[in-house]
Amino acid sequence: MATKPSKDLQAFDNPKPGRDFTIRIDTPEFTCLCPLTGQPDFAKITIEYVPDQLCIELKALKLYFWTFRDRGAFHEAVTNEILDDIVKVVQPNFMRVRADFNVRGGVYTSVIAEHRNPDWQAPELVQLP
Repeated sequence: MATKPSKDLQAFDNPKPGRDFTIRIDTPEFTCLCPLTGQPDFAKITIEYVPDQLCIELKALKLYFWTFRDRGAFHEAVTNEILDDIVKVVQPNFMRVRADFNVRGGVYTSVIAEHRNPDWQAPELVQLP
């Protein structure tokens, strides 16, 4: 196998660091294991962020997600770990990680975790007709 799971998240320079813009990443095939039963949990992970100086590199992110495949973790822990690990690498102005887990035992779980740089001021929202 040419590639393997890796916790080595990587970043690249933001091509427009003076402008606030949003990057959205959807990962519809995230998997981890239930820490109690060992059965697989499936989720869609959505990352939205306003970069500062760095952006997350997508192949490294894919290999990072792969590291969860054989690990037992609660939904809340996984979501917060993903946020913490990515924030540590790219130090964004704002980041939101949303994990929408598939049904298990008749229950759907969504976990949303956010980070905000305290020195960053969000731009005013523009409402278009």
